[in-house]
Amino acid sequence: MPKNRFQFKITVIGDGAVGKSSLIKQFTQSSFKEEYIKTIGAQFSVYDKTIDDDAIKLLFWDIAGQDEFNFLRPSFFNNSKAAIIVYSLEEENELGKVSFEHVHDWHEDVKHHCGDIPVVLFANKVDLVKESQINKVKIERLVEEEQFLNYCLTSAKTGEGVVEAFNELIEILYRNALLTI
Repeated sequence: MPKNRFQFKITVIGDGAVGKSSLIKQFTQSSFKEEYIKTIGAQFSVYDKTIDDDAIKLLFWDIAGQDEFNFLRPSFFNNSKAAIIVYSLEEENELGKVSFEHVHDWHEDVKHHCGDIPVVLFANKVDLVKESQINKVKIERLVEEEQFLNYCLTSAKTGEGVVEAFNELIEILYRNALLTI
């Protein structure tokens, strides 16, 4: 029997095709699908976790990144306790450059609809670039400017960094919730 029960809604946002759905699937099901399937509106995933005999229910809201779903987004942000902003590390192609440039806009959406909640940046698709190509100084500067909790290098395909990245955010939410009981 759990000592305490907590529920956290985590909104996962970013441009289309950066790997938001795949990251959630990798974390919750330890699986990855090669084919890209566009999220329509939002997808909802539930994941149960235990920390220190406390039951935690995580509600992941994967919000479509395509502009045609802008009108739906405000309702999907309601009651979010944290956000993950995802961009693609594929800097050598247009997707990566554009998705990094849009991180600020996604953060503005979070602040507008959720207020000051914890935000972590996931630099995804690390399996597709050489480590020497990753401009960590540029990422760290953005994290500092936007006052994100942290950034994590992830690969939804290989699983690299995924469990650690999600668990870091979940641990912060859990520790903050303990302070309120």
